[in-house]
Amino acid sequence: MNLRHFTKAEILDLETLYRRNLMNTLIGFKNANLVATKSKDGTENLAIFNSLVHIGANPPHIGFVMRPTTVERHTYDNIHETGYYTFNHVHTSFVEKAHQTSAKYPRNVSEFEACGFTPLYQNDFFAPYVQESHIQVGMKFVEEIFIKTNEVYLIIGEVQEFFVQEDCIRPDGFIDLAKAGTAVVSGLDGYYEACEIARFSYARPNQAIQKIF
Repeated sequence: MNLRHFTKAEILDLETLYRRNLMNTLIGFKNANLVATKSKDGTENLAIFNSLVHIGANPPHIGFVMRPTTVERHTYDNIHETGYYTFNHVHTSFVEKAHQTSAKYPRNVSEFEACGFTPLYQNDFFAPYVQESHIQVGMKFVEEIFIKTNEVYLIIGEVQEFFVQEDCIRPDGFIDLAKAGTAVVSGLDGYYEACEIARFSYARPNQAIQKIF
């Protein structure tokens, strides 16, 4: 195996685009989600994010990273104005349309309309869901943590409700994301299909791991 060595000094000296691609793919595959919001005046917004992270199950909290607010961030503004937003898994069948939501549309333009998605309102939840998504999660803003070193925000919300294709939920509660068709991302612009290799039993010292799927 021939491994190339990069030092911190070499990383900082790389050409900007090369460094961005290198560092964004270094951490491996990430989840692909469309974050849907609505402003107080009713303008719907949709943007793709690949930085979601599980915070905890009780209470059910999910976080995602918001880039610096030195430029307009409509998702950030809408979440702060209203407190509600949704996560919608990107399906492998519409990755191109989902990627287009990363374009910098004016505040008065809805990415739902511009990129060909359908807003869906359920159970009087304030923020829209993406009708085309097979997994939809309704979120309420809880807190944000400013990460000074990169001037980004970790936005933390509490799950209020969610919708999952029923045949993708296994008897133990495990969601089969491959069966659901959820896409994963490498870097900022590479999309892949997920394929399960195995599931294993809970690991304990001096006990053999059991393959459960």
